[in-house]
Amino acid sequence: MKTAISIPDDVFARAEQFAHRRKIARSALFTAAVAEYMQHHREDDVTRKLNEVYAKEDSSLDRVFARLQSLSLPKEEW
Repeated sequence: MKTAISIPDDVFARAEQFAHRRKIARSALFTAAVAEYMQHHREDDVTRKLNEVYAKEDSSLDRVFARLQSLSLPKEEW
């Protein structure tokens, strides 16, 4: 898909130089940059959604399950 975007001249110039040094097309560079940015910020969405759920729901561990969990751990000497 073709699109037109506006970016600052200095960012464009650095991107051009970077793409040239790496011998990749400018469109490939911008595609990779946007994909990486979206992947990085995807984690922010997951955290936000989990915070919404746990703000409404009790997230404490049932006492019986907590006891069973502690009994399942090996005994260690410190």
